[in-house]
Amino acid sequence: MKQIVNKWSCPFGMGCQGVWILLLVLLPFTSLAQTSTANTQIAQTPEAGEETEQEVLTVGIGGTPPFLIENGEEYQGIVPDLWAQIALINDFEYEFVFQTQTPEALQAIQSGELDILIGPFSISSERLEEVDFTQPFFVSSVGILLPEHPPTLWSRVRPFFTRTALSSVGALLVCLFLVGNGMWLVERKENPEQFSREYWPGVGNGMWFAVVTLTTVGYGDRAPKTSLGRFIASIWMLISLITVSSLIGGLASAFTLALSKLPTAQITHPRDLRGTRMAVVDGSTGEVWATEYHARLIKRDTLEEAVALVEAGKAEGFIFDRPVLAYHLSRNPDLALRLADFTLSSENLGFVVPYGSPLTKSLDLAIVSLKENGTIQTISDRWLQGIDPVNEPPKESESPEKKL
Repeated sequence: MKQIVNKWSCPFGMGCQGVWILLLVLLPFTSLAQTSTANTQIAQTPEAGEETEQEVLTVGIGGTPPFLIENGEEYQGIVPDLWAQIALINDFEYEFVFQTQTPEALQAIQSGELDILIGPFSISSERLEEVDFTQPFFVSSVGILLPEHPPTLWSRVRPFFTRTALSSVGALLVCLFLVGNGMWLVERKENPEQFSREYWPGVGNGMWFAVVTLTTVGYGDRAPKTSLGRFIASIWMLISLITVSSLIGGLASAFTLALSKLPTAQITHPRDLRGTRMAVVDGSTGEVWATEYHARLIKRDTLEEAVALVEAGKAEGFIFDRPVLAYHLSRNPDLALRLADFTLSSENLGFVVPYGSPLTKSLDLAIVSLKENGTIQTISDRWLQGIDPVNEPPKESESPEKKL
C-alpha cells in the first residue's frame, strides 16, 4: 500500500527554509520601526518639569468709584481687588481692556471679543436674555441724589415776574385803560349815573365795565346807553373773545412752562418721581427705574455729567447705584446734594460671561469661597468707608501683581 505524505508548501512557491530566511531578514527592520514609534511617543510627552503654554484671557473692565478707580495705568477699587484674588486662586493670565459704555461692553461679550467682563454690572432679566452672569459678589441698591435744600418761596413766584408775564399783564392793563377812557368819553354826558363826569372816577367806572365784560361776568351795574357806547362795548366784546383770550392763553402757557422747571419741594417716596426730571446714565438700571416710575429722563454718558445737571438745577435728581452716589458725596463734600431717605430697589452685582463659558464654574467657586472667608466683605468695607488702600502697605495674600 502506498503511503501518502502531506507536505506544506508556501503560497508564493517558497519552501520552508526560504520562509525562515525571509523572517530573519525582516526582523531587524521590525525592531527598528518599533523603536522609532516609541521614541516619537516619548518626544510628544512633556517632561515632568515642563509647563504648557497658558491661554491669556481678555478681560473687559468698567465701572465707577469705588468699584473702579483709574490711577494712571493701574486700576484700583473693589472690582480690581476682587479680581486679583480670583486670578490668584485660578492662576489666570489676563489682560485688561477698559470699557466706557455698558451696552457696547455687553455686545463685546456676545461677539466673543471679551472672555469676561468685570465691574459692578446689575444682574437683570433683560440682560440675562443675552449674556450670563457669575455668582453675585455684591448686593447693591438703587438710590436718588437730590438737592440738599428745597426751593425757596421766591423761586416759586419768580415765574410770575418774568418779562413775558409782566409784558402780558401790562398789555392787558393798557387795553382796559383805553376801553375805560372810551366809555367815559361817550357816556359821561348821557349816562352820568353809571359813568361819572369826573375823569378818574369816570375812567374807573369804564375800566370796571371793561373788566366785567372781559370776564363775561356781567354784573349789570354798568351798561352803555348811547349808540357809540354800545358800539365800543361790542368791539371790546369781540376783542375779549379773540385777542385777550389768546393773550391769557399764552400767559398761562408761559406760567406752566416756567413752573414745570421748578424742582419739586419734597421727594419722599418713589411715587413722587412721576413727572419729575431725573438724570440717568445711559444704559444703567437707573434708566429702567426712572421709566418705571414715569419720570422724565435726561440721559448723560457719565456720572459726573449727571451730577452736574442736578447741581445746576436742570434735573430734580439723579438715579444711580446708591453706594456709588454715597462714595461720590464723600469725595466731594462741597456739593450741595444729598441722598434720598429711600431706595428704589436692591440689585445683585456680578461679572458677565458668555453663555457656555468654561470659566463660569471656576469663577463661581472663587467668588463663593471669597464670600465665605470674608475677603469680599473686607475689600468692600475698606473702600466704602473711605480708606484709601493705595496708602496702606500691601498684603502678599491680597495684592497679587497684575498680569498683562
